[in-house]
Amino acid sequence: MEKNEVAVTKKEPNYRGIKAMPFIIGNETFEKLGTIGTSSNMLVYLSTMFNMSSISATNLINIFNGTCNFGTLFGAFLSDTYLGRYKTLGIASISSFLGMLVLTLTAAFSALHPPLCGAAESSKCVDPTPWQLAFLFSAFGLLVVGASGIRPCNLAFGADQFNPNTDSGRKGINSFFNWYYFTFTFAMMISLTLIVYVQSNVNWAIGLGIPTFLMFLSCAFFFVGSRIYVKVLPEGSPLTSMAQALVVAFKKRNLNLPEQPWSNLFNYFSPNSINSKLAYSDQLRFLNKASIIMEDDEINTDGSASNPWRLCSIQQVEEVKCVVRVIPMWFAGIIYYVVLAQMQTYVVFQAIQSNRRLGSGKFQIPAASYSVFMMLSLTIWIPIYDRLIIPSLQRITRKEEVISLLQRIGIGMVLAIVTMLVSALVENHRRTLALTRPTLGLVPRKGAISSMSGSWLIPQLAIAGFSEAFTVIGQVEFFYKQFPENMRSFAGSFLFCGFAMSSYLSSFLISVVHRTTRVGETENWLSEDLNKRRLDYFYYLVAGLEIVNLGYFLICSKYYKYKTAENSTADVAMVELQSQKPMI
Repeated sequence: MEKNEVAVTKKEPNYRGIKAMPFIIGNETFEKLGTIGTSSNMLVYLSTMFNMSSISATNLINIFNGTCNFGTLFGAFLSDTYLGRYKTLGIASISSFLGMLVLTLTAAFSALHPPLCGAAESSKCVDPTPWQLAFLFSAFGLLVVGASGIRPCNLAFGADQFNPNTDSGRKGINSFFNWYYFTFTFAMMISLTLIVYVQSNVNWAIGLGIPTFLMFLSCAFFFVGSRIYVKVLPEGSPLTSMAQALVVAFKKRNLNLPEQPWSNLFNYFSPNSINSKLAYSDQLRFLNKASIIMEDDEINTDGSASNPWRLCSIQQVEEVKCVVRVIPMWFAGIIYYVVLAQMQTYVVFQAIQSNRRLGSGKFQIPAASYSVFMMLSLTIWIPIYDRLIIPSLQRITRKEEVISLLQRIGIGMVLAIVTMLVSALVENHRRTLALTRPTLGLVPRKGAISSMSGSWLIPQLAIAGFSEAFTVIGQVEFFYKQFPENMRSFAGSFLFCGFAMSSYLSSFLISVVHRTTRVGETENWLSEDLNKRRLDYFYYLVAGLEIVNLGYFLICSKYYKYKTAENSTADVAMVELQSQKPMI
């Protein structure tokens, strides 16, 4: 109890949030400039510097992104159970810096990468040696460790610097979130334009060295402010409580629930819990058996169960239900993210074989920089949606919540289908021009450059940005609100785990299509030369998958029950009866 009191005391001074904010925001800004600047053009780096095929490079990036995102679950567990957010962020920041440094070395020293391919289409390319790949993969491994710790903890650590129970603290938290998303957008813009341009047109060693130096500055900003940070102590893993409820429910699976379960089940609620008291629900009733009181169950003088592996409270059971209910929605998100994965991979290859010149000049937009239009549409849409559309609908409907979280997510899924259909039409147009009109040159190991302007790629990226603004941001809020309060770090990692599974699914889907559509030794939907393959068919396939996913999501939404706090009269009666019931 004394440790808890100390942790709470550290959160009280409001001035610490204001003093710590420049260091945390500086750390966030440089960290994002570093990591995004490194990862945004990695597909092109693997294809040009390591002579990887588009299939191999895409699969490697998908696996790398998936591992980074899936690792956030382990990072959140370590942070909440053992290390705390400060130590987790410190270790992860150093690991990210070392990973970027190793990656920069692979570009700076010719011995660490294979010789570059020739310009001719028939020129042979040398594959990287095993030890060159081992050095490259060691950089990816360090970056995975860094991402696993930074992604689930950075937002929560910034919010820890403010007291959420005071007006000034809540304003500070809101200000921090605003600056956080501003730095994210700023980092994306700089990374997808300036840093990508240096990497593609100046030098890969310099282009990777810049984000490495920025990551070093991020570490410096983070540790300089160490003395004034509020460092919340870890309180133990909430997964233990969930495991107890599941184990006890299984042990008591043969028991019958009472006719009035709300008045006869074990209803202890810890006064020290940061969670809101949840109302009893009939959904997933088999889990309620964990709260059945048996003759040999002992209860402490404070009302808690003597052995939580034999008896669990209704609160514990309802917290498990919150997580279980979210899982079907999470699965729908995994399928949805496949669309975003294509916008970050195959769109780059489309841009490479398109006319990327601005007007009649010689300047070419880097292929990876087209993704900035996706971020631009998201950034522009959010204030319009939040400040204009929602207030207008509220005035018309006279309701505070005019669009539910699940409706918002569903709208984004519909836009994802439109994104893939538009992408397929644009790719068909690009390929047709490449085969019927004069081309603009040759891309080594790929094929001719179509005369189609790269601007044709902007609509599909813009629609994808709108879709992300609805679905991804909606899911962030959905997980945050539907998870128990003591699992909000896990809620953040839950989102990233969805990204991870989607990356693996996208890689698996690409591999299956690559094998099943093969004609001869080289020709298939996803062969190296876009002009000889049918990427548009692959986009139509993904659109069909998203249509099926939308139907699944609508069915799950129909039966979903939002998390509700205990306010009903039945719940009040349950509390009164429980307080009058003699302890066994």
